[in-house]
Amino acid sequence: MTRYPRDMRGYGETPPNPRWPNDAKVAVQFVLNYEEGGENCVLHGDAASEAFLSDIPGAAQWPGQRHWNMESIYEYGARAGFWRLHRLFTGAGIPVTVYGVATALARSPEQVRAMKAAGWEIASHGLKWVEHKDMPEAEERAAIAEAIRLHTEVVGAPPRGWYTGRCSDNTARLAAETGQFDYVSDVYDDDLPHWVEFGERDQLVIPYTLESNDMRFATSPGWITGEHFFQYLKDAFDVLYSEGEAGAPKMMSVGLHCRLVGRPGKIAGLMRFIDHIRGFDGVWTPRRIEIAEHWAKHHPHRRIERPSQMDKARFVTLYGGIFEHSPWIAERAHGLELGPAHDCAAGVHNALCRVFRTASEAERLGVLTAHPDLAGKLAQAGQLTAESMSEQAAAGLDYLTDAERETFTALNDAYVAKHGFPFIIAVRDHDKASIMAAFKRRIDNSRDTEFAEACRQVERIAEFRLMDLLP
Repeated sequence: MTRYPRDMRGYGETPPNPRWPNDAKVAVQFVLNYEEGGENCVLHGDAASEAFLSDIPGAAQWPGQRHWNMESIYEYGARAGFWRLHRLFTGAGIPVTVYGVATALARSPEQVRAMKAAGWEIASHGLKWVEHKDMPEAEERAAIAEAIRLHTEVVGAPPRGWYTGRCSDNTARLAAETGQFDYVSDVYDDDLPHWVEFGERDQLVIPYTLESNDMRFATSPGWITGEHFFQYLKDAFDVLYSEGEAGAPKMMSVGLHCRLVGRPGKIAGLMRFIDHIRGFDGVWTPRRIEIAEHWAKHHPHRRIERPSQMDKARFVTLYGGIFEHSPWIAERAHGLELGPAHDCAAGVHNALCRVFRTASEAERLGVLTAHPDLAGKLAQAGQLTAESMSEQAAAGLDYLTDAERETFTALNDAYVAKHGFPFIIAVRDHDKASIMAAFKRRIDNSRDTEFAEACRQVERIAEFRLMDLLP
């Protein structure tokens, strides 16, 4: 048995309506990453200088040396870029969420005071703006704890949100395990918040963005001018707004950095975007903590029994009767590579059908012959499985005239004599008249044609049965 941990399903075909405040059609959330003074630097005890997200083309770390140019670019973000962005957002009356690196915040008391005075949320962006991917788990756990401690000391309140950015495989779980955070944002997997179960902890996740993000001023391919940035943000907003008008509101994150979009030629695009969205009704511009509070109130997590997490006995108990009297299909399906994508009707159906389709012809014939005749002797004697009884009753096959019963009996006998298995049809797709018409149409087909059709109908019956049990 193997299990696949990644969730490729999410909300599926029909995501929930978030019911944003005042029936907003889209929530546009601005994040300002404050990393200046928390980046790799030998002054900070790091082995080399920073090389990530700057205007230096092809930047590389300088082991054991300070990189004067790199440091001065980060300093621009704190000295000039931050204040330009602060004036923009306070002037527009739009609150932002700050992803604050704890050591950077500690080195920027005036900026912290301005963030707090503006009513901005200050979430945690980790202890230092460094890679976590190679950190031993114990070291990373300690770094998260120290980030919370230092953040609380510097800001005056503990962080309620977490985003590492340069994270490891363990980061989101370790952040959740602290029990500290209303939300974690180290994912980019959806346009809506969602819940993730980490052991006993139900953790709300608010996805972030690497594409509606000014970091692409410092990557290739990326933005060249503020107009490029504006056009991309505008296009994203316009599509999401139209989806909201159609009844499916979403969330749009915009990622910003003081040293990048804080430059005059780049911020012009952001200014145009803010002007653009102010021309629409039904646009909510919250902090991330307000999204978290809204989601927890209106869409609280509900744990369900997940097929991918069941032991074999439980799996077979629940799904062993989906294919009529053939529990071996569920027994084999349990050994497939199941994961979160299989925790729904479509997922379990696919797993069961894979086993059925790859079974021998004799095994599949056994499944077909396990099905009862339509309105046959078992039905008259009340000996159908509960599923078959319900299905036949729904199509009116439990209430036949004597003439109809005689016709079904004759057709059943002739069909079995010719093909060697009962006539099988997913009765929920039909009524009594269309079942009779299909019976008369199919009885003269070749055995191979009917064998294939009967197998398809068995799969369809299984699909209906699973839809009664799972989302």
